[in-house]
Amino acid sequence: MNLLLTGTTGKVGSRLARRLMLRGHRIRALVRDPERACAVLPPGSAIVQGDLLDPGSLAEAARGVDAVVHCAAFFRGASAEQAHAVNEIGTMQLAQASRAAGVRRFLFTSTGLVYGATGGRLVAEDDPCEPAAPYPATKLAAERALLALDGLDVRILRLPFVYGDGDPHIAEAVPLLRHFPAKQRMSLGHHADVAQAVALVLEKPSPEHRVYNVVDDEAPELATIFRSVGEPPPDGSEAERARSFDALLDGSRMRREFGFAPIHPRLADALAAGAA
Repeated sequence: MNLLLTGTTGKVGSRLARRLMLRGHRIRALVRDPERACAVLPPGSAIVQGDLLDPGSLAEAARGVDAVVHCAAFFRGASAEQAHAVNEIGTMQLAQASRAAGVRRFLFTSTGLVYGATGGRLVAEDDPCEPAAPYPATKLAAERALLALDGLDVRILRLPFVYGDGDPHIAEAVPLLRHFPAKQRMSLGHHADVAQAVALVLEKPSPEHRVYNVVDDEAPELATIFRSVGEPPPDGSEAERARSFDALLDGSRMRREFGFAPIHPRLADALAAGAA
């Protein structure tokens, strides 16, 4: 397929572009900074300069593509206003441009943080969502607006904490999680498995306007995750703040409807394979 991919200079998007191209898809990357994109995108990618907040640039970017994979978002460091502008308004402007261009499918990468605090229990796609921060709140708002949009075949993937493929995400998160309880568990997804889920949703038939949790088979304790990058366990001094991150994703819908089977089912498997 001809795919328009956003967020290609980010952790997920840059690795996703390479894996989708290996499956035979053709990538057109929507970027604000072409020079930066050229440094991370695989050879053969097409680049179109544009901005989620510039509707005119989006109309040109969406022309002639079969599907859009929307990974771009304003995450850490964003004010509530910035997160709203990019994650909600920008997403809907891209969706509307895609619909006008006759795009067949629109795949939106969201976050498992939309569920909010659940006391460490498994949450499925139809469970209530109560996000506790601007980033997941704007992602959830974008989800709901997309699902209410007529004339566009929408799929939503709620991602867990994504790692692997040389991504320093775990090490970078240690300072943010340093004071969480050591035994609190966290849902993980390897970059290879996120790419597999995206490819399955793009390539296989499924019901329209569907939400899927994407998650590997094991949610390890934070102490185990810290140990994987040579760090001592977190100290548990901010247990209340940690509650907003304690939802564990139930990935059974993705497995049942698509036959999804993680390439790296556990963090330990990725470490053993040298893929963490």
